[in-house]
Amino acid sequence: MGNYHFHNICVAFVLHLVYNKSEVIKMAKTSSLNIRIDPTTKTMADGIFSQFGITVSDAVNIFLNKSIMIGGLPFDMTLPKYNEETLMAMQEARDIASGKLQTKSYTSIKEMIAELDSDDSED
Repeated sequence: MGNYHFHNICVAFVLHLVYNKSEVIKMAKTSSLNIRIDPTTKTMADGIFSQFGITVSDAVNIFLNKSIMIGGLPFDMTLPKYNEETLMAMQEARDIASGKLQTKSYTSIKEMIAELDSDDSED
């Protein structure tokens, strides 16, 4: 029984050495990839990937390998489809932001609520 246990420890140690040697060899044959990302995006990605026990670099490697495996992006690239009302609201927001459309402004929330209340009483 003692020899069996010793044998298992030896096999585990050899496997550990082989695995670590292959990791060292892999590390020696890597290339650098420099990418620029928003600091907030990086922080959020770090938080998510750390929960899986991987780094952003590991995640990029997974993404690239999966892309190679399937011959393209590993997710669908589609444009969102919005209904007409949403498209009109988005255009209105762009027009307001660009100054093309003027909107009423208020000096206080109290003033805005008073006007909203007066609009309700007219109905």
